[in-house]
Amino acid sequence: MLRIETILCTFSVLYVAARADFKARNCSEVREACIGKGFSFAHVPLQEIPGEHLRVCPQGNTCCTQEMEDTFGQQSKQDFENLVDEMSHELRSTFVSRHKRFDEFFLELLENTERSLNEMFVRTYGKPYMQNSEVFENLFAELKRYYTGGNVNLEEMLNDFWSRLLERMFTLLNSQYVITEDYLECISKYTDQLKPFGDVPRKLKAQVTRAFIAARTFVQGLSVGREVAQRVSKVSSTPACMRALTKMLYCPFCQGMPAVKPCKNYCLNVMKGCLANQADLDPEWNQYIDAMLLVAQRLEGPFNIESVMEPIDVKISEAIMNMQDNSAQVSYRVFQGCGQPKPAGMTRSTRGVSDVFNARFRPYSPEERPTTAAGTSLDRLVVDIKEKLKLSKKFWSNLPEAMCVEDRVTAGNASDEECWNGHAKGRYFPEVQKDGLTNQVNNPEVVVDITRPDTFIRQQIMALRVMTNKLRNAYNGNDIYFQDSSDEGSGSGSGSGCTEVCPTDMDVVATEAPVVEADRSGPVGDSAPLHAPSVALPTMLALSALALHRQWR
Repeated sequence: MLRIETILCTFSVLYVAARADFKARNCSEVREACIGKGFSFAHVPLQEIPGEHLRVCPQGNTCCTQEMEDTFGQQSKQDFENLVDEMSHELRSTFVSRHKRFDEFFLELLENTERSLNEMFVRTYGKPYMQNSEVFENLFAELKRYYTGGNVNLEEMLNDFWSRLLERMFTLLNSQYVITEDYLECISKYTDQLKPFGDVPRKLKAQVTRAFIAARTFVQGLSVGREVAQRVSKVSSTPACMRALTKMLYCPFCQGMPAVKPCKNYCLNVMKGCLANQADLDPEWNQYIDAMLLVAQRLEGPFNIESVMEPIDVKISEAIMNMQDNSAQVSYRVFQGCGQPKPAGMTRSTRGVSDVFNARFRPYSPEERPTTAAGTSLDRLVVDIKEKLKLSKKFWSNLPEAMCVEDRVTAGNASDEECWNGHAKGRYFPEVQKDGLTNQVNNPEVVVDITRPDTFIRQQIMALRVMTNKLRNAYNGNDIYFQDSSDEGSGSGSGSGCTEVCPTDMDVVATEAPVVEADRSGPVGDSAPLHAPSVALPTMLALSALALHRQWR
């Protein structure tokens, strides 16, 4: 009798256990979760079925058909790409919007400066200016062409501007003579000695060159950052990455636990494996950001294009007045060096420019200055972009950490025992891998071929490296076009050539004057004879060249 009771008791316990096991294997929660996520499967099992057909998820009893696992694989790829896109959205929009703001600011600053100069010169100098306005129009056209990427040598272009202005003014100041093209060519040879415009051309050239190099390079830098961020954020998942993502994000569904989220360290290993190549971008990205911040400092200080361009009309007018005030002395020196030009005769007006070109320049008052494109000063634009740039450092290496947070993917740190570890609900024990491709050799979740770096990512690394080199040169006042990125110390093109900290405007006058003004006299000085050592040699060479030129003619 006791034996029969024992057998009945055992069957009762087994029946209760079987009932409990059946309840645990019910797939209704999975069905509801799939409907909530928008999946429209032809068939979702009512209870677990054998999982031999599964290729990614554990092959025990499962709530997933092969169709479901395949669909989960495609969805995990889409989820991953959408998450990277979402995480990089602010970075990309920052570079897009700030590039647009700076570009508009600089272009409209140029337009406003040209319009300001034209309006004031028309009112101040009248007809003589209007008859020669193309000299100034060409100046601004070349400045704009340089800024927008044209192959313009700023120093040569500015030298040419002052040469053309000298030719026009000399002709106006000596309208009683016939000034031929050959004679103008002779005059140009003495420009450096004559210094008809005083020290304005030298100082303005240094200021304009540095400011435009910094402005153009900074905007180019924003453009490169924008392109790199947009390209790198469009990730393409490898088959191994897709497999790991599916296992992490959707295998809990197949195990009947759709509400259980991945463990954080598990998520980090998967993301570090999938984003290994993106993380390799980080060192070059950080150097690029540092270089951008350096040039931003220049834009706030000695290379501020706004402070250079707004008073440029005053500075050019000052140069014109220097020429006019010293016209007799300049003409005398030119006549001594190039010979006396032929009189124009009775048919030409003998009135000099001083009769009509004698108005003193009156600059705009501050309230009359045209507003700029962004409705703000360059300083405020730079402060804004500096804060944004600082926040973008280490973006690519921090991306896995930013993605593996509780409100996006993982269960969070507080649920170490209640998270999905890739096999079941429980603690995740493997060590979190370091960042970068080579550190994924032992990644337990994603099979990564560390011998095959992503070619596309390497192209972006090279683009950043080239741009960083340009930015570092711009910081030192140098402009480069084609330069080996391994040789950052050399540069070609225009620029001040300083290698550490470029001097301020006052420093330029103090430190460069002995070089630029080593010879202050013209072809014939007022107090120095022709045989003076500082004058004789260049004068004799110039006159000899002129004689040979005329003999050849």
